[in-house]
Parts: sequence; structure tokens; C-alpha cells
Amino acid sequence: MMSFKLNNGIEIPAIGFGTYKAAPNESVEIISKAIEAGYRYFDTASYYGTENFIAEAIKQSGLKREEFFIASKLWKSDMGYKETKAAFNKTLENLQTEYIDVFMIHWPRPDLTRTDWKELDIETWKALEEFYEQKKVRALGLSNFLPYHADNIIKNSKILPAVAQLEFHPGHTQTFALNYYREKKILLQAWSPMARGRVADDELIIELAEKYHVTAAQICLRFCIQEGVMPLPKASSLERMQANLAALDFEISEEDISRIENMPPLGWSGEHPDRVRKIIK
Repeated sequence: MMSFKLNNGIEIPAIGFGTYKAAPNESVEIISKAIEAGYRYFDTASYYGTENFIAEAIKQSGLKREEFFIASKLWKSDMGYKETKAAFNKTLENLQTEYIDVFMIHWPRPDLTRTDWKELDIETWKALEEFYEQKKVRALGLSNFLPYHADNIIKNSKILPAVAQLEFHPGHTQTFALNYYREKKILLQAWSPMARGRVADDELIIELAEKYHVTAAQICLRFCIQEGVMPLPKASSLERMQANLAALDFEISEEDISRIENMPPLGWSGEHPDRVRKIIK
């Protein structure tokens, strides 16, 4: 499978599987299907409530733990040096593992009223650096950190983040942030890479899906990969899971990539680290 190499030398699959809002009563089955489909990178978070399901699905698979890449995130209410250590140990317990492949701070601010978020982020990051030095984590990351949030960490850290997650998809490419992370050699990961279907009926996406004989979802995922961004799609059926992985099997022309890059704004979720969430209908 195609892979990305992180700035600390670790190679990870080019497509991961997202577990946010996985079906509550079927999560183990869905993750087991994803393993059957060929996924080996699973993205979770304490907030998602899916850590236990990933642990169980891996156990049932019969495959070695070393064959998987597990990423999890620290929730807003657990930020701070001591709080981070306690939350991390709970995540290890939930995942039934001695180490996590990627561990991230989920959001840069616990809430919009906190004016000391920079100090809090640095304090939290110091705990993550200790996990890394103790080999309890193989790579560290940031989630929903815009460049100036990330700068605060980078300028006050010993260990550079290896990954950063942002909402990224056609119509919402966050070009400034993408270029920033490229320059820092930090791999950008795309949550909501297909905009939860909100761009599927865009005229350009439809045109390109027909041109390349693929689905709109595959156009979105392949666009991410060719931009050097790792997509984290989710799906509930084995067929859809396999179709998403098939985005590795074709290539979009440079001209068409440029056309997608220059699409009008479209499909934003309404989430922003410095704003109250907007309800997008």
C-alpha cells in the first residue's frame, strides 16, 4: 500500500480509517470490516468513545499489534500536564496496548473563554514529549491547530509534531495552513475528506468522477493524496470501505488538481478552533 513518511522516519499508510460517530452498537463489527478491507491505520480519540472497539476488533483479527497504526487524541477537558498524563493512561487502558502510534492534542483551546491557552498548550505538549521519550508514543501530533496555534507549540518544544489534522476537502483546502505544514515537514491529515457528502453533487466533482470512471468520494480522497495530505475517511459497508481504498489506484491530472484547488468555497463543516460552531444545513 502507498505510504507517507513522517518527519521522524516512521512510515504510515496513505489512507486511514476514521472512527468518529461510528455506529454505537456495531462499532466492533465496522472496525473489523475495515480490517478485512485492508485498513491498518485507525484514527480515534477519547471523545469518540471508540478506543475500546478498536482494541476489541484488533484482538479479534488475530493480527499482531505491530501491524496496526493507532492514533488517538487528548480531549479539551483533559489538557494540562497532570491531566494529560491521567488521560493518556486511560487511553492506553482503553486500547489495551503498551504504546500508541500517534497521540495528538485534539483542540488548541479548551474553550473560547480561556485566555491562557498558549501556556496550557505548552504544558500539555511537555507531557506528550515525555510519552514520546519513554517510547509510549511513536509520533506526536496536533488536531485543529491553525498555523499560529502550532507556532506556539513549535517555538516552545523539543520534539516537532509529526502530524496535524484539519478539515480538508475540495472546496475547503485551507491553503495557507497546508503550505505552512508542508514547509515544517509535518504531515497534514484530512478529517472529513469527503465533506460528509456535501461536495458530492458539485458540478466539477461530478465531471471528474465521470472522466476518471470513479466515484465522487474517490475523487475527493485522491485529491487529498496528491496534495500530500492523508485522508481519514469512514464508511459502514465493506464495499464502500474497499472503494475508498481504491482511490490509491488512479491519478488525477495536474490540470484537474488545479481546477479542484480553485473551486469556490464549499462543504465547510462549521467547525473552527477560534469561533463558535456554526450549524451548516
